[in-house]
Amino acid sequence: MMDMKLEVVVLPVTDVDRAKAFYVERLGFRLDADFPVDDGYRVVQVTPPGSECSVIFGAGVTTLAPGSQRGLHLIVTDIEKAVAELIERGVGIDGPFRDATGVFHHAGIEQRVSGADPERRSYGSFAAFADPDGNGWFLQEVTERAPGR
Repeated sequence: MMDMKLEVVVLPVTDVDRAKAFYVERLGFRLDADFPVDDGYRVVQVTPPGSECSVIFGAGVTTLAPGSQRGLHLIVTDIEKAVAELIERGVGIDGPFRDATGVFHHAGIEQRVSGADPERRSYGSFAAFADPDGNGWFLQEVTERAPGR
């Protein structure tokens, strides 16, 4: 089968400049492009450090309601260090936490147990935050990839 790579995730935002400041200044994403085409159409592309997948937001780029995107995951190698860095940058964050099942995290806050996975198993520790519009993100600690990944 032909390779298919996830390259872009589109986020619905209310205020493009506020979102740009959050993602670039607070989170440290790289600013790839800012195309103000006209009053109703502007495309901003940013990329998380070390990622091959970018994030696009702007005006006229999606019909989703601002803040409605949920479940986006940023993979980190050290959950505690990543949480500390984001707190230092002024990002409100919940975590680290793990799910009571030890598998993945439930939707919402059901089954959250405070603290990173005690054995620091790969894929088992999380933290959560939202952008200024409420788009929901997770950090997930991955230190060793599952076979085939």
